[in-house]
Amino acid sequence: MPPMQFYVTTHIHTDGPIPGPHSLLTLASAAHTGDGTVVSTFSANIRELPGATLHPTALENWRSRAEDWLSTRRAARPPAQVTNAYASWVQGLGGAPVFVTDPDEPDHLFCYWYLQRFAGRWPFRGTTSVTEVDDRIRATPLCTLQVCCPEPLVLAAC
Repeated sequence: MPPMQFYVTTHIHTDGPIPGPHSLLTLASAAHTGDGTVVSTFSANIRELPGATLHPTALENWRSRAEDWLSTRRAARPPAQVTNAYASWVQGLGGAPVFVTDPDEPDHLFCYWYLQRFAGRWPFRGTTSVTEVDDRIRATPLCTLQVCCPEPLVLAAC
């Protein structure tokens, strides 16, 4: 029998367009079965990378959303700690986890960079485009920030 396949959707917030010079601030993921049932979630706020800077465009964006910015900084943990916990969460799903990516968003770029840099691995068995998965998987909201989701969400902390 083939291993169960999980689809992991992810939503992030950053302080710039690329990882390294800029930081991943929030990471939220949901693991779905093929029929769209959410089986597990992960969310964390992440401390800025040492030496990274806030991109001018991101600064302008965050200035108009002070409450959201503060939300991303609450209980922020070191990047290595969060990334290793995330990699363990993905691995703990068992089966064959697949990272669902939207090529127009930087989620996959930041996740790949952080996982390689801090966990030393990419824990997914594959990737697929968001257009290739069921609408029920794409429709799951992950973000608690007002700009993304006006209704409050409760996600399981890692």
